This record gives sequence, structure tokens and C-alpha cells, in this order.
Amino acid sequence: MSGRTWGVLLVLCGAIFLEGIDIAMLNAALPSIRAELGLTTGELQWVMSAYVLGYGGFMLLGGRAADLFGRRRMFLLPLAVFLAFSGLGGLAGNGWTLVLARFVTGACAAFMTPAGLSVITTGFPAGPHRTKALLVYSGTGGAGFSVGLVVGGLLTAADWRWVFFAPVVLAALILAAGLPLLPRTEEARAEDARAVRTRTARTPPTEPAGARPGCGRPPRTHLDLPGALTVTGSILLFVLAVERATHAPPVQTVAALAASLVLLLAFVRIERRSPAPLVRPGIFRTHSLVRANLTGALFTCGFFGFQFVVVLYLRELRGWSAPETGLAMLALGADAVLAPVLTPRLVRRFGNARVILGGLLLAVLAYAAFLPLGTDRAYAAMFPSLLLIGIAFALAYGPLTIVATDGIDPGEQGLAGGLLHTSFQFGAALGLSATTAAMSLGGPDPLTAYRTALLVPVLSALLAVVVSPRGRATPVQAPHSSRPVASSDHAPQQPLARKGTDNG
Repeated sequence: MSGRTWGVLLVLCGAIFLEGIDIAMLNAALPSIRAELGLTTGELQWVMSAYVLGYGGFMLLGGRAADLFGRRRMFLLPLAVFLAFSGLGGLAGNGWTLVLARFVTGACAAFMTPAGLSVITTGFPAGPHRTKALLVYSGTGGAGFSVGLVVGGLLTAADWRWVFFAPVVLAALILAAGLPLLPRTEEARAEDARAVRTRTARTPPTEPAGARPGCGRPPRTHLDLPGALTVTGSILLFVLAVERATHAPPVQTVAALAASLVLLLAFVRIERRSPAPLVRPGIFRTHSLVRANLTGALFTCGFFGFQFVVVLYLRELRGWSAPETGLAMLALGADAVLAPVLTPRLVRRFGNARVILGGLLLAVLAYAAFLPLGTDRAYAAMFPSLLLIGIAFALAYGPLTIVATDGIDPGEQGLAGGLLHTSFQFGAALGLSATTAAMSLGGPDPLTAYRTALLVPVLSALLAVVVSPRGRATPVQAPHSSRPVASSDHAPQQPLARKGTDNG
């Protein structure tokens, strides 16, 4: 790859690193934020939930916007807004200003992430180069979260506001580098839009009577706003219900879930009738994409739930400081080293599905080994589980990204990336809420509550093993085509059809 190509990858990795570190740093700062701003537990919960609501609610819209309006534009503009509102969070003098800042930064990440992923899957040639780029990109995101746990503790020890100011500096550097490096994609976007219109058209367009051949106006590329509003509303309400299930009246939770279901049914109806749907229903015929999304949601459910329990265990039961807890969690950052070095070799030798399965089995083992908690358990006894989880993340996260986008048309790479990261975000929300509910079921004894909550990551990882992508490639019928598209277990293959269309 050329130096400019490496520069583009560095910019995109910087953005996904920013996303990961921004989420993680807040965890360590929450007690200090509550003490200075005088927040109740419910208000503090909104500070945590706002980012998830913005991220999960707008991810699909962000993925489609990247395909229709340009990946460069949909990456750089939200990055600039992210910078501004992260700074607003650092200046916040009350809880609701902080909640607003977190919601907007989450929504910005929902646009940036699929745009960045689709720049890789459409700008890097199918084969080893794209596989390496995706694995480096995914590993960087996981490393950002792990590093954020440590950095967040250190910054909180100085002043919690630095948890918001530090991302401003990093975002400014990424924006300054991205402006000259990221390629302009107007021509590529036009080609992608024409490919989508050709594939989704059931009958060839007819020209008005008396019109000269070729003089008809081409179909206008537009965003499916009714579909976007209904699916975004459905996701927002669902995530809101999950996040508030443990501290809101049951009637409110049921009402939010019912409203979410109504909007989801409306979305399905709109998409079936729309000439340019936000989510083309036929994309779910790609079995590998469906399995990757289910596996990703379950994997992050266990991963985020486990970290939530461990942080509470170390801080509240063991009395460790924020910097001590962050340093103890540093073993989870093993993926930062292994993802770009070891994972590509394993994928080339064993294929994505087997590497994912290996990572999931390691996660089951690690979560189960952490179950026998004690009030005086030595860190040396906890370290193997933390290290294995870091390795499991390195083995599963990157290959899941490859499987989820393999076999998807270039014009829908942003959509595929949006679906995958929506699944990741849903899994995180479900993991946090499920472990919180499990802790309440564990009774008044903190140690019993933590042990009960740790069952959630174990069960999530076991379910992920069951639904994970299979090792043998299964031909999937391409939408509106008689040509089978190979759902590859290995790295994305070389182009199957015309020049400029690949299988990744």
C-alpha cells in the first residue's frame, strides 16, 4: 500500500480509537461528576445512557447517509460536531447540559463509524490488503476502549473535565489530517447509487410517449426519510426501555417497548413499499451478515457487562482507586497488540469463522474462571481471565467485521457497517442493563450480587458460540440475480463480476 493509503487508514483508525476511548473514559469519571454537579443516581444514569441512545438510534441512518451523500462528507462533518460538543461537555455546569453533549457526540459517532468502515471496504482492494486494513481498524477500536479505562482513571485523578477535553484535542488532530488525506467520493458515490438502482429496479424504466430515447431524467438519489424516522424512533425507544428497565416503573418500560414495536412494524411496511429503502430487506438473505450481527451483539453484551461488574467490584467492594482500577484492567488491552499481528495470520490459516469461534470459546472460559470472586482475591488470580478476554476480543472483533461486509455490494457497504455497529451498540446496552438487573436479583450481599451478574457474560458468550458464523461457505442467492454469491469463510475474495464490483 502507498504512503497516502496508510495515511487514510491512520485517520480512520484514529477516529475509531477516539470513539472507543471516549466511551471508556467516562466510566472512571462518573463518581467525580456526580460529586461536583450534585446528580442523583437517575441523572447519572442518563449521562451514561445518552451516548448509547444517540449511537444506537442513528447508526442505520448514518450508514445509509454515507452511501448516498458521500463517505468523506459523512465522516468529517460529524467529526467537527463531535469536537464541539465534547468541549461543551467539559464546560457543563449542570447534568442536562452534560446529557445533551453526550447524546450529540453519540449521534456523531453513529455517522462517523459506518462512513469510516465503508471507506476501507470500498477503497482497499479485496484480498490481503483489505483484510489487514479491517483487522487493524477493528483492533484499534478495541484498544481505544481498553486504553480509555486506564487514561480515564488518570485524567479523573486530576479533574474529570479532562475526560471531555482530551477527546477535543484528539478529534482536532484527526480532522486536520483527514481534510487533505481522505479521498473525495462523488464519482464513486454516483456509481454506487446507479448500482443500487439497477439492482432494486424490478422493471426497466419506461420513457414518456413522444420523448426522445435517452432524454428521460435519471432517478433522483434520496434518503428514505420516513423509514429513517421510524427505525430511529424504534431503536431509541428500545434502547431507552432497556437502559431504564432497572430503575423505572414497569408500566413505562412496557409502554416504551410497545411503542418501539409499533414503529418497527411501520418501518418494515415502509421499507417494503419504498423505491429506495433505507434497509433493503434482501440484504438479510446474506446469511453471514445475519450471523455476524447476532454474534456481535451477544459478544459485546458479555464484554461490556463483564467490565461493568469488574469495575464496580474493584472500586466499591475492594476499595481500589480509579487509577488502580484502570491499570488493573490494562490486560484487556492485549487486543491492541494481537489484532494487527496475530489475528491476520490466524485468519489466513483457519478462516474467519474458526478464529471467531476460538475467540468466543476463550471468552466463555475467561468469564467462568472469574466467577469464584472473593473479598481478598489476589490480582494474580484475576489477571488470566482479563488477559484471555483481551485475546478473545482480538480474535472475534476483527473477523466479525470482515464476515459482516463480505459479499455485500459496494453501494451498501455503509449500510452493512451500520447494521454491524448497531448490533454492537445494542449488545452493549443489553449487557449493561442485564448485569444491573442480575445484581439486584443477587440480594443485598454485594459479593453474591456480583457473582450473579457475572452469569450474564457467561450465558451471552455461550449463545454467541451457538449462532456464530459457520466454517463452511454457503452460497447465498444474490438479490435480483441468478448468480450465487459466495459467503466466504476466509478473507474477501477477488472480484466476481464486472470491474469495480467486488465481493467484500
